[in-house]
Amino acid sequence: MPNVAYCQNMARYNLWQNDNLVAAANTLTEAERQKDRGAFFDSIQRTFSHLAWGDTLWFSRFAGIYPPDLAIKDSAQFLPEWETFCAYRKDLDQQILRWTKEVPDQWFEGDLSWYSGAIEREVTKPKTLLVLQFFNHQTHHRGQIHAMLTAAGARPGDTDIPFMPDSYAAL
Repeated sequence: MPNVAYCQNMARYNLWQNDNLVAAANTLTEAERQKDRGAFFDSIQRTFSHLAWGDTLWFSRFAGIYPPDLAIKDSAQFLPEWETFCAYRKDLDQQILRWTKEVPDQWFEGDLSWYSGAIEREVTKPKTLLVLQFFNHQTHHRGQIHAMLTAAGARPGDTDIPFMPDSYAAL
């Protein structure tokens, strides 16, 4: 089950992979990043935006920060400007990493309750399950982004956790 060490490793992986995919996306034109590629959120940019929205929403529940005031159906427009997205993503990834270094072991005990706009009701689930959701959601959408980038001719780097560069593993 998730614990502090798991969260720290996944936060490092999250930062590495976001840097990896953003660097690959930076090799494309704005039009290529915005092009509808038939994915659930249409384009590379819109999928990145949804992912940042989802990360912010879940992280707000864990860290007690203010959640985005945007419904899931509008999440692909959370950060529509590329430069704004890139700066926001870097900052959010650092916040997530800091949180993993500060969260006490006992935080993982018990449940977390929130109102889900997606299913329009109050929900209570174990914190460990929600941490798994947080990091799994990231991996899921980054996989979509990776496939769209590759189809667009960009070449993202490695994605396997054992090949994470020491510069990230040591954060």
